[in-house]
Amino acid sequence: MLNFEFYNPVHVVFGKETVAQLPVLLPRNTRIMLLYGGGSIKKNGSYDQTIKALQGFDFIEYGGVEPNPRYLTCMRAVEVVRKSNIGFILAVGGGSVVDAAKFIAAAALYREGDPWHILQNTGTSPLKDALPLGCIITLPATGSEMNCSAVISRQATHEKLHFADPKVFPRFSIIDPQFTYTLPERQTANGIIDSMVHVIEQYITYDVNTPLQDRMAEGIIKTLIEIGPYVMDNPSDYDARANIFWCSSMALNGMLSCGVIQDWTTHKLGHELTARYNLDHARTLAIILPAVLRYERRNKAEKILQYGREIWGIDDENLEDAIDEAIYRTEEFFHSLKVPTRLADYKIDPMEAAVAIRQRFETRETILGENADIDALAAYEIIRSC
Repeated sequence: MLNFEFYNPVHVVFGKETVAQLPVLLPRNTRIMLLYGGGSIKKNGSYDQTIKALQGFDFIEYGGVEPNPRYLTCMRAVEVVRKSNIGFILAVGGGSVVDAAKFIAAAALYREGDPWHILQNTGTSPLKDALPLGCIITLPATGSEMNCSAVISRQATHEKLHFADPKVFPRFSIIDPQFTYTLPERQTANGIIDSMVHVIEQYITYDVNTPLQDRMAEGIIKTLIEIGPYVMDNPSDYDARANIFWCSSMALNGMLSCGVIQDWTTHKLGHELTARYNLDHARTLAIILPAVLRYERRNKAEKILQYGREIWGIDDENLEDAIDEAIYRTEEFFHSLKVPTRLADYKIDPMEAAVAIRQRFETRETILGENADIDALAAYEIIRSC
């Protein structure tokens, strides 16, 4: 096991009717920005419950955060935060709204030039400060409710970049699975896939003797596979929704990454597809993950075989066949959620996408993967095979 540090200060309040606890979680005597996206929170009941819980608080509303939150939208919110003397941001919605809240909280106090630098310099230039924030999360997918990461898109340059900093951990996250009853089937499927791939990025790499982390990862994947198709057909089953939500939170709250080797190639390539073609994030993951596993089948062989054995019960003596079967079963699971796994399914030319992403990687001198072997040419080959 590798050396590691673990820190997660998020106060999670999980269960039915938990928005009612908001008054004891929020700070008094400070102005709050209530941040949200489109109309979904007014359909699932979270908006009405939040407004009721905010009685007696000084707050303003700011709506319109998009899926894959845009830099310009966030910067307009930053202007409002500064002019309105906002002291706390309350995000209500899915992971995109929480990601936007994190960036707005950081950008509002950023005094070192263009706040886009926060995303360009993540890991090399820690934030000096950020506004406090909390969230009421209504969609299980990104795990943003329990981590300090965010992803922001910039349309002008077709970029989608990530940043992480402990100063943007939510102070609290309220999770009421009842708000997910009204999710469209597409979003439910997206959340299951996003959560599953979060786990795989930390699990199918190479072994550094972390059996506990492996069992935890396998437990989350198995739960998603068992419950995922069921919840698609039974959207108002509270226990199923609750288990999906907790899988999503646990997939990316730092527990699984303790002492292990991580990949994140699938996510980084997926961000490029989203930025260029506006594909749903999870849809890009379903396209790219099988291609990454095929391309890296030698380097990842031991863990793919373990994944196939522990998750799918594959015990073929022919190791090449076992690897193929594990990847095939993964694709079939995505198909069972009605999610395609080829670029052509979205009328995207794989060669065009491969060339564009190779050029981007060459310009940035990007290197990805747990073995630092996914360069511009490797990215080209992976995308071309999609």
